[in-house]
Amino acid sequence: MPVQSCETLAKKKCLPCEGGVDPINPDEAAEQLQEHPGWRLTHDGKRIRKDWVVKNFMAGMKFFEACAEVAEADGHHPDLHLEGYRNVSVELWTHAIGGLSENDFILAAKIDQLPIDLK
Repeated sequence: MPVQSCETLAKKKCLPCEGGVDPINPDEAAEQLQEHPGWRLTHDGKRIRKDWVVKNFMAGMKFFEACAEVAEADGHHPDLHLEGYRNVSVELWTHAIGGLSENDFILAAKIDQLPIDLK
């Protein structure tokens, strides 16, 4: 996958993935993440994750609702984590291939455009 700006990725739509394609290797993913401030590789380069500290519990729930709407529209669904009532995280990977695809970076770019009420 060639490195793309978040602006370019956010204009794309996630494509259905039923497997049969190779995941993006961790080195390529790390290069792409240079365009995604705050996102990092996890699980041996098979997932990306970003963490935020929000103002309060309801700010986290509101952010997750916005994430859910964007994810559902693209048919690509993240793991959403809430810990300690204000610590929110989003983790992305393409389940069908057990690693990262362009879809993960598309959704990350769209999530970064969402409003979030930070601490």
